[in-house]
Amino acid sequence: MSAVTQLPGLLRIFAIAAPLVCLAAPALAQTAPDMEKGRYTLMPMSGGFVRLDTQTGVVSHCADRGNGWACYALPEEHVALDKEIGRLQAENEKLKAQLAAPDSALSGKAQKAFPKAESSRPGEPGTAGPKADGRKSADANRNSIEIPLPSDRDMDRVMSFVERAWRRLVEMAARVQREQSGGI
Repeated sequence: MSAVTQLPGLLRIFAIAAPLVCLAAPALAQTAPDMEKGRYTLMPMSGGFVRLDTQTGVVSHCADRGNGWACYALPEEHVALDKEIGRLQAENEKLKAQLAAPDSALSGKAQKAFPKAESSRPGEPGTAGPKADGRKSADANRNSIEIPLPSDRDMDRVMSFVERAWRRLVEMAARVQREQSGGI
């Protein structure tokens, strides 16, 4: 067989192999970053390593158990948190039901401590319209702290105190001035 007779066979093989190589190139390029980075990240820890699977996010503890290295998945924290959230939600619903019960002693105390909020939609029954000065009743209730004014007796005591303090200050200034002028 001569090289000329083998040429059509090689051309056929090349014609089949070239498209396959072209199709395989993008697939190899996609896996290249994974191979550079690696699927797992290992961190040293007492008694072994912690392994993070970068594709799934599973965290495992790897240790030498005497018969070889073994990795065991660590429990996920969010499962415990979800259980605690569920427990707190159930407790919250139970307390709301107790507050809603009309014969509950706690209900009366809570109603005094937390009065029901008025509806903020205009035109609904139970809503207060704006006052003459333009403020809404909610603003008035929020700022309804009453401070008692001092009596005349209290004012006299304050004025007497201020007067005595002023006299003492003037006397001290006069004494300092006399001492300074007498020393020169």
